[in-house]
Amino acid sequence: MSLRNLAWKTSQSALRVSHNAKILSQHGLKWAVGPPVSNAVRLRQLFESLGATYIKLGQFVASAPSFFPEDYVKAFQNCLDKTPPIPFETIETVIQHELGVHWKMRFEWIDPIPLASASIAQVHAGRTLAGEDVVLKVQKPGVEHILRTDLHMLETAAIIAEKIAPQIRMASLADICQEIKDGMLAECDFLLEMNNLTEFRSFIKAQGLSQVTAPKPYPQLSTRKLLTMERLYGVAFTNLEEIAHLTPDPQATLIHAMNAWFATLLQGHSFHADVHAGNLLVLRDGRVGFIDFGIVGHVSSTTWEAVQSLVESMMEQDCMGIARAIFKIGMTKATIDINDFARDIESIFTTGPANSGSAKSTSMVDNRLLELTSISKNYGIHFPREFALLMKQLLYFDRYVQLIGPESTSFDQSFYQDQRLSFF
Repeated sequence: MSLRNLAWKTSQSALRVSHNAKILSQHGLKWAVGPPVSNAVRLRQLFESLGATYIKLGQFVASAPSFFPEDYVKAFQNCLDKTPPIPFETIETVIQHELGVHWKMRFEWIDPIPLASASIAQVHAGRTLAGEDVVLKVQKPGVEHILRTDLHMLETAAIIAEKIAPQIRMASLADICQEIKDGMLAECDFLLEMNNLTEFRSFIKAQGLSQVTAPKPYPQLSTRKLLTMERLYGVAFTNLEEIAHLTPDPQATLIHAMNAWFATLLQGHSFHADVHAGNLLVLRDGRVGFIDFGIVGHVSSTTWEAVQSLVESMMEQDCMGIARAIFKIGMTKATIDINDFARDIESIFTTGPANSGSAKSTSMVDNRLLELTSISKNYGIHFPREFALLMKQLLYFDRYVQLIGPESTSFDQSFYQDQRLSFF
């Protein structure tokens, strides 16, 4: 790195730190003299003002109800909404810089109105010179540097906190911050996302999963900050009215999606880690389209075995088995009394069953996992990011099962049992 680049990055980091300090002081004053609001809402407002890094953190809170208090999950739902778009002139500049030529030398047209705008990137529809419909995912200028600066500050603060208060070390706060940092920065490398797409497409082809697809990437039109992909036309999995026009059997379509997702997990220990309704489409030809491979989870064999033990133990309400599995999964440097831990877990099951009759309650599932998480924290156990991502996807699929086939308990229960994942 040249001295000029080093000086520029240092100055930008200083400006970012100064900006964050100014935002913190403004919100401190606002909270002191402004109308009373809940701590959860205050924190969400602060995160939104601080920008991309904290919006991403807020999105994680909003999408993981089993790991955060309900009032914070509700408050951070606004972080899931799309962020204000940046001008197309700025997007054009990024595309030109990444391709090395004006975009009109590579594309027939690009729609200046974005399809979506998120904290890290903006997505625009377009068409190649060969007449193929595509979408362009364009990274917003400066966002990676902002993420690095903010996340470095958080990581440094966690390390200092552990040195000042050694008891905090039990919570593995620095390790958690490092995991979050690695995950967020990986989302800034669109070549990694392109590789995720390519691997998924190769896997489903090799497995003969013809009812599932993902966008074809265009390597010659992609870089670390620009990803060009085939445009898939379809509707979200939760749009039951439109799905009925695209497939005669929504349950079978869901099974195809779940088969593909579980196959990648069981055979490769990796998984699409953001299967919310907007990223799981029923296409015009009835196939399922997985899109947005910016977040892909990777589970080690040891962790996966512990997850299976946790699921099986929860099915059997084996509290000692649950305690041992959680301790194996969790991030902790502490030594705990496993018998006391199991007794505390037992209290969850004695306060009422997760299911009532044949009906299934997702809120009860969320509450049970939230209670387990709360008890685990009392013992200094914190779950790694990959585990939180994995559980979030299982809950998404459970909700799709309830939405598409609520009258058919045998449909979803037998499927989950076949995959050895049924504790819902």
